[in-house]
Amino acid sequence: MGRVLAQAEPVMPENQEFELTDKDFKFIQWFMHKHAGIYFSDRKRTMVYGRISRQLRRLGLQRFSEYRQCIEQDSHEQARFINCLTTNKTQFFREYHHFEFLEKVLISEWQQQKNRRINIWSAGCSTGEEPYSFVSSLHQAHAFELFDSVNITATDLDTKVLETAKQGIYSDEAIDAIPVKYLKPCFVKGVGAQQGKIKIRHGLQSQIQFQQLNLLQAWPFEHEFDLISCRNVMIYFDKKTQTELIERFYQQLKPNGVLFIGHSESMPGHLNLFHHLGHTIYVKK
Repeated sequence: MGRVLAQAEPVMPENQEFELTDKDFKFIQWFMHKHAGIYFSDRKRTMVYGRISRQLRRLGLQRFSEYRQCIEQDSHEQARFINCLTTNKTQFFREYHHFEFLEKVLISEWQQQKNRRINIWSAGCSTGEEPYSFVSSLHQAHAFELFDSVNITATDLDTKVLETAKQGIYSDEAIDAIPVKYLKPCFVKGVGAQQGKIKIRHGLQSQIQFQQLNLLQAWPFEHEFDLISCRNVMIYFDKKTQTELIERFYQQLKPNGVLFIGHSESMPGHLNLFHHLGHTIYVKK
């Protein structure tokens, strides 16, 4: 999943419906960087104004300074604020070479290493397409028969997209992104009220544990992972935050554990923690 900010930047309206001062915008920049690791440049001010205007209308407020009080006093409102300033874009089997590597290389290596319990983390899972792609790929490669247990942990900061992910129901337009060999074994088509939709098969869905997690805060995991996928999440973090996050991923991986990152991302040059196998695939040294 990638956390993607709006690309176009229209001109700020002359007669603004709500008050958003320079001081307010500086607070938003600071807050999002501290709590979500996302940096908004000054050019994003119009996008920010448009997003928070919806929240002010919902609460019947006239200025952001009033909304700020709500954010600081109510954790649920704080979550809504963060959610409204991020847009999640993803699809099934995005960057398919990662799934090929899982099926053709990783599973065989895990067998050779005599691993019995496989743990995978989809960090920044958005609406669920990535972890459901992983579980489909694992099913196709018979991983659930080869190992005693295969567990996928899927996390995201955005509570709203996690609700969609937990349901695992998508419009049939999603079929276009799913290779044919996964469709019948891993998905079912909706009937009746669910006509025109698809859903991951229940037996596969049960292999995934979804939970809300801020990557910049403490992680609750007591075990190490064989594979961590954090794709197109770090591109909006500053360099310092990216480096710190990759160092934490290193610590959370087993020896020879694998890290997938997005095609627009790269490993900081000064880090010497991973072997690069190409195609944004890294192995822990």
